[in-house]
This record gives sequence, C-alpha cells and structure tokens, in this order.
Amino acid sequence: MPKRSEEMLMDLWMSLLLVWITCIPCVSMTPIIGQSKSTQTGGSAVVASGLGEGQRLLSRAKRGWVWNQMFVLEEFSGPDPILVGRLHTDLDVGGKNIKYVLAGEGAGTIFAINELTGDIHAMKRLDREEKAEYTLTAQVVNADTDEPLEPPSEFIIKVQDINDNPPQFIEGPYRASVPEMSAVGTPVTRVTATDADDPVYGNSAKLVYSILEGQPYFSIDPNSATIKVALHGMDREMREEYLVVIQAKDMGGHMGGLSGTTTVTVTLTDINDNPPKFSKSLYEFIIPEDLPIGKMGGKVKANDRDIGENSKSTYSIVEGDEQGMFEIFTDTQTQEGILRLKKPLDYESKRAFTLKVEATNVRSEPSSGGPFKDSATVKVVVDDSDEPPIFSKPMYLLEVNENAPINTVIGSVTARDPDSSGSIVRYFIDRHTDLERQFNINVDDGKITLAKPLDRETDMWHNITVTATEVRNHSQISRAIVAIRVMDINDNAPEFATEYEAFLCENGKPGQVRNEVIQTVSAVDKDDPIQGHYFDYRLVPEMLNNPNFTIKNNQDNSISVLAKHDTFRRQKQEMYFLPIIVTDNGNPPMSSTNTLTIRVCGCSKDGIVQSCNVEAYVLPIGLSMGALIAILACIILLLVIVVLFVTLRRHKNEPLIIKDDEDVRENIIRYDDEGGGEEDTEAFDIATLQNPDGINGYLPRKDIKPDLQFMPRAGQHSGPNGVDVDEFINVRLHEADNDPTAPPYDSIQIYGYEGRGSIAGSLSSLETASSDSDQNYDYLREWGPRFRRLGELYSVGESDRET
Repeated sequence: MPKRSEEMLMDLWMSLLLVWITCIPCVSMTPIIGQSKSTQTGGSAVVASGLGEGQRLLSRAKRGWVWNQMFVLEEFSGPDPILVGRLHTDLDVGGKNIKYVLAGEGAGTIFAINELTGDIHAMKRLDREEKAEYTLTAQVVNADTDEPLEPPSEFIIKVQDINDNPPQFIEGPYRASVPEMSAVGTPVTRVTATDADDPVYGNSAKLVYSILEGQPYFSIDPNSATIKVALHGMDREMREEYLVVIQAKDMGGHMGGLSGTTTVTVTLTDINDNPPKFSKSLYEFIIPEDLPIGKMGGKVKANDRDIGENSKSTYSIVEGDEQGMFEIFTDTQTQEGILRLKKPLDYESKRAFTLKVEATNVRSEPSSGGPFKDSATVKVVVDDSDEPPIFSKPMYLLEVNENAPINTVIGSVTARDPDSSGSIVRYFIDRHTDLERQFNINVDDGKITLAKPLDRETDMWHNITVTATEVRNHSQISRAIVAIRVMDINDNAPEFATEYEAFLCENGKPGQVRNEVIQTVSAVDKDDPIQGHYFDYRLVPEMLNNPNFTIKNNQDNSISVLAKHDTFRRQKQEMYFLPIIVTDNGNPPMSSTNTLTIRVCGCSKDGIVQSCNVEAYVLPIGLSMGALIAILACIILLLVIVVLFVTLRRHKNEPLIIKDDEDVRENIIRYDDEGGGEEDTEAFDIATLQNPDGINGYLPRKDIKPDLQFMPRAGQHSGPNGVDVDEFINVRLHEADNDPTAPPYDSIQIYGYEGRGSIAGSLSSLETASSDSDQNYDYLREWGPRFRRLGELYSVGESDRET
C-alpha cells in the first residue's frame, strides 16, 4: 500500500476507540416467542406456559456476559497482529481457573484469542471486497477439564471499509452519436462507473464525473454522468467525429480520492442542411438528329455535401421543352441527371434547344423550410445527319381486280429525302416479300404494276415491302408496307356443294315414293359478290320431260329432287343420272352442269334403306362387303405365307450343283504327316487333272436360271495318253471369267491371324519384311517335342544356305 494510505490508516486507527466489552449484570425484557439468542439466567430456565394469543411473558434475566459488534479495518498491515476486541465474563474473578474458546469463520487462521485474557487479534490482512463480515462463536470453559461453564454465544466481526478501489468504467470505451446542428443541452449519451468500496460507510464510493478532454463541444452532469451538447452549430461537414475523455472520482471529488477514466467517441450524424449545387451553370451538348429515341444525349450533376439519403436529388426540366422532346432521370448509382430523347430530332425543323434543369433534394428536414434545389441551363445543339428517305405514309393500301392484265398500274408510293441537300430517291421491292415476283415497281416514280395474273380465290391479300434508297448513299434505306387487295370478279361457275348420291326404295307402297323429296341439293360459288349469291337451278333440256324425276326450288339457294312415280325396280334399272344446270347472278352470269346419281335400293317396311345394287344378292347372311373383303384378304395372306415357307424349306435342302460330289471346292484332304515337299504326290489324286474327258459335260446349276445355254464342248488333249494341264486350266479359267450365269463362288480366304495369347507369335512369312536368313529359329526347340522337328528343319535350311 502506498505511504499516503498507510498514514491515513494510522490516523484513523488512533482516532477510533477500542471497544472493551465489560460484563455487567443487566435486566432484559426478552420475548419468549421467536427468541434466537441463548441467555444464561443463573442456572434456571425461563419457561412460558398457559399464555393466551398475543400475550407476552416478561421476566428478569441475568446474563453472564454481553458485548457489541466488533470492527476491524481492512488492508491494515503492521508489525504486530491488530487487536480487534476483548471478551470478558463475570465468572472471570480472581483465582477462578477459566479460559476463553473461539470458533467459527476464520477462527485460528484469521482470528486468534488469548485464552486467559479474551483478547481477539486479526492475524492476516483483511479485504472487505473479498469478505465483509465474519461470524464467530465464543465460549468460557474450565481450564482444566474443558467443561463448558456457559453456553456458546455468537457474535460478528465486520471489516471496516477504506478507500482502496478506484472507480471503473466496465462498459467503456463508449461510442455515441448526435445529429449535427443540435441545440445546446441535447443529451448525447450516459456513462456509468462502479466503485467496489462500501457505498454506506463514508464517501469511498461516492463518485463525481468530469470532462478531461472534449470541451467546449460537450459537457457532463457531475452526478448523473449524462453527456450533453455544449456548443451551438456543430456542422458534420466541418468535423464529423469527436473524442471525449470522462473522469470519475470517488470521495465526492475531494482531494485524496481515487479516479478512473474512459473515452467516448461522439459522431455527428448527417441532416439535410446543404442544398444540391450544380458544378456548372451552363451545360452544352451536341446531339445528332438520328439519335434513337430513349438514348442518352448528355449528363448533368448536382453535388450535395450531405451523405446518404440526404444527398439524393431528382432532376426535372422546368423550362424550354414545350414540345416534349426530352426527358431527364436520375442515375441511382452516380446521382447524375441523364438527358435522353422522347421524340426524334429534325435538324431541318429545329437546330437548337435551351432547357432549364432543376435538381431537388428527395428528403427534407422539417426545420429546413422546404426542399433544397438548384437549377442550371442546358443548351442542346442538333447536329445534321444523313437521314434515310421518309415515305409519305408508313403503310399503303391498294386494290386491283383479279385477272387484271399484266402491267396494270395498281398504285404508287412516294418518299423524300429529309436532308437539306434533297437527294434523288430510288424505289425497289423487297423480293423476300414477293417470292413469286407478281409485282414490279418503277424505280423513279414508285408506280407499282402487275407482273403476273392474280386470282382472288387463291390469294385475297398480298403484302409486299417497298424500299426507298438515296442515290448518293445507298446505305440509307427506308421501308414501307404495301397491302394489295385482290378484288373479286365473276370468273367461277357455281357447282354442287358436295358429291350428292340419292337413294329411293324399289318396293315402296303406292304413293309412298311419288312426289317424295329424294334429295336436297345446294350449290357453292368460289366468287364473293357484294350483293351475295343467288343460284338458278334447271334440268338440261333433254331431261325436262323425263318420266322419273323433277326438281322444286326451295327459295333458299337449294332445290329438292322429287320422284314422279313409285314403280322403280332394281332388276329393271338400279341407277339413274339426273343432270342439273346451276347458274349464278354474276355479271356475266356463270353456269355449270352437275349430275345427281340416284340409286334404287331395297328398303324395309318403314322405308329405311337396307341394301343397294348387288349387295342384296351377295350378302344374304347380313355381312357387309367390307367385312367379306377383310376376311378374304386374311385368307390370301395366310396362303402366301405357307407357300413361301414351303418354298424356302425345299430350296434350302436342295444342293446348288447337281453333281455335288464332283465339286472340287468341297474336296478337302486331311493328313497328319509332315509330307515330303513337292515330290510327295501320294496325298492327292492328280488323275482328275490328267483326265479332263471325264468332266466334259456341262453341269447345270439349280440356284440360277441361265439366260444363255452353252453347248457341251469336246475335250482338248494332245494325245490319247497325255494332257496339257496348263492349257486345260487356262481354258477353264477363261470360260469361268466369261460365263454371265455363274455367280462368283470361287474366292480366296486369307488366314493371317492365329488368335490371341500365343507366345509363338505369327508363323506366317507374308507379313514380315525380313528374309529367312535374318531370323533365328532356335526358340522353336524350346516349345516342346512337337516343335523340335520343325526347329531342326529350319536350322538345317539356314546351314545349307550358309554353305
């Protein structure tokens, strides 16, 4: 402990009176109910009995010893143990053999008692912040027998506090914020310091706050520790952050008190106290007249010293754009005003615009008196560009009659060069829209003419695209749509709406068929007259007086076909043809002759058609012709399958050549001996080649049908006992090459692969590029007895060549 603190403790200790506890007889009014302290009353116990509720029994009690609370200063350090107090009892009279016993918290370690005098000493340095009080028990016993002379009594030793702990800011350092331009006295934040000393005893824990740094901007209340604004008009744009040092001092701030400090970082938050300001009062932009609509023409920027939402502005055009040619919007990323086109510019109409643009803050403070704003002048100069020709109309509608003569003028289109130079314009048809090249256009005056005849019934509308190009600059092209409508003329004759086929009953009752409507007939016309269709029906002249049928006009562009009698029989005539002439009301009128087919059928009693033509005789069991055809087709299909199967089986079993045993290709000779080379002729019978007369005849083949039949030839030989084999083979080879009826059965099979896994590799000499003399065949002897003989043969061959 510092020297100054020790001196203070000594002064305090010398000023305090030690508490001597003196045993005196006393009389106490002690409540019986709820008493927790033990008392000595001259060996007799006070007992309460028979008391009513709420009554108290008062008795005179004689206690052997009493004392007050004991106190000891904390942090006391000296050469000797500090005397806390003394115990004394009235039993301690001269010559009585007693001793004092101490028990409880810290007894024997922290606190010690003199058994003879009852003095209690503190053996260690105490700290109130660690433990503020100790509960102990004192008792008087016989010094010889340790027999208790009095019951134990409990007492407390309290550690008195001294100012040994400085104030501490547990939550520091602090950060706080306050709006800029706040009024004087506006609270910023509050700090709190704690002191571990006893807040009840003395002024050790009484704190007073003050500012060490941060004046004159801020002040602090010494008691509540509330930091407040002390300077008027603090501007964030001038200084945004302040560091304030706060001190807390105990002992009420008097000299000798301990202190602690902390820092508070105060940030001024932004308010909208600065208006936007354009960097220039005049902006000039040059915009080409062919700039597309919606494209940017220029940028303006109004700077704002505020930050965040307070710095955002919106731009607007307040003057100079009466025609609505421009618009301006805010780029949210850069806070710039983007000027762009709403309507196309025309250099020839207006070459310059003067606009007044205004920037206004989006957010405003209630005390600011309204939104902040600033304005600037924007001058837009239109730059002349080479523009494409302009059509008089974006779309043209023309009409032409179908079947109009070729080169008929349908209409015309016009376009002009909007530039001041006024270039000549040429016209063309985009052939992608006129693939059949039905129209032409005059390149000079834009007249559209007909190149091919038109048919309204095929195409009623034709949409083509016409382009206009400047002569001096072919890249400047404009387009216009021309819709050509083909007008109708009466060039199609009416005809039946469908292929009508009427039926009537042969066995109708008298009067059942006569004057009955057999069929209702209507007509259609591909033409489309303005006044609508009207058709006139009549029979051909030669059928006007026929005895069988007549027609009746229904007054709705249709007619009804009626029968004149009821004696129709299929045996007599089962089909009638009634030609009818149909005429339209066009100019000139068109007509056509259409034939109605009427069949005589068998009907039921109710007049329902049951069968017509030969079906009534062929289908007595009630099956339809379609069903019979399906059944017959299935039977024929099964027969064809059976015939093909039998034919394939028979063809598979028969040999290709009649004399199968004479086929040389099938003559395979098997032998197991190694052979003797060219001198060994025992393995194959060469008599076949020596006697060609035995195979003189022509062998017909069964797998082909020859178109040419060769006559048998006489065998050619040199004598009765010899044959020229070379000549014989050449003749046979020539005949085989020139025989168009023989398939190419002869073939050469090359077996140059011995399979996988053979350690011997290939035994063929066809695929090696080295000669026999370059190879060593000693490895054949290592393959076993089957290859030993082969190795010896090759080894002998090599030695012979070397010799």
